Amino acid sequence: MPENKTRIQDVIVPEVFNPYVIQRTAELSALSQAGIISNNPELDSLAAAGGKLINMPYWDDLTGEDEVLSDSGALTPGKITSGQDIAPLYMRGKAWSVNDLAKALSGDDPMAAIGDLVAAYWARRRQVLLFSILKGVFAADSMAGNLHDISAVSGKDTISAATFLDATQKMGDAKEKLTAVGMHSAVVTYLAKQDLIETIPDSEGKSTIKVFLGKRVIEDDGCPVADGVYTSYLFGEGAIGLGNGAAPVPTETDRDSLAGDDILINRQHFVLHPRGVKWTDASVAGSSPTNAEAATAANWQRVYENKNIRIVCFKHKIG
Repeated sequence: MPENKTRIQDVIVPEVFNPYVIQRTAELSALSQAGIISNNPELDSLAAAGGKLINMPYWDDLTGEDEVLSDSGALTPGKITSGQDIAPLYMRGKAWSVNDLAKALSGDDPMAAIGDLVAAYWARRRQVLLFSILKGVFAADSMAGNLHDISAVSGKDTISAATFLDATQKMGDAKEKLTAVGMHSAVVTYLAKQDLIETIPDSEGKSTIKVFLGKRVIEDDGCPVADGVYTSYLFGEGAIGLGNGAAPVPTETDRDSLAGDDILINRQHFVLHPRGVKWTDASVAGSSPTNAEAATAANWQRVYENKNIRIVCFKHKIG
């Protein structure tokens, strides 16, 4: 007797599904919408090239004093030096049974329903990974110049317009590169009670975005809080590089006939990297870093100048 139900393999075309999920994941990410996470073809190519580590060489800025021209002596040639940023390749996967997706499959467009559910899942998981990365990055001694911690300053430990401006000053004359701030919802509420949060229409006038002192607010309870100390992150555009690679079999379906279950399997290889902070691979047990390993200070080392990293970590209380 022919089956009269829609099965996952009836609606999933792997060659179409995986790029669709990757695109929707970016669209659903608040950090991508704010321009903080930047995807480009070069990083995609590096992520797809294979290997555990992604090497990204760069040229250092020119240094040295200029010289006074003279008709009796020659200029002294200088040189340009180079460095190397290194990112890990994250290899992740997840499988779902059709029973978990049964309600979605009853809709008019099961392909879009499954894609949205999977894409929303990956958007959340990448955001969780990013907060683990930031925890490790700012635990590294080399990142002290981008950390503003007032949480233990008696009487002056609370976020305010003044203390927030002090945090932006960690970037010196490059502070205008900071365009957004990630905050816990409790911090956003605290600032809103003081009328410090504005809402403005987006570029298409379809929704509103929150703004604090000219910086777009990304409200996310993934921002750390412990013992009354909140961690907010100030970002510049493109501070986080994203490269989408290709797992050997990114998407496939399976059938457990005895259980009557259809299974969807989705795998992703990607780079998610704070530009200018090198991954040292000091303590990774498996083929790819876990979230806990990404949160380990020993795995990170700053290689860019502080003001070129475009991220500031601000630790504070909310009064």
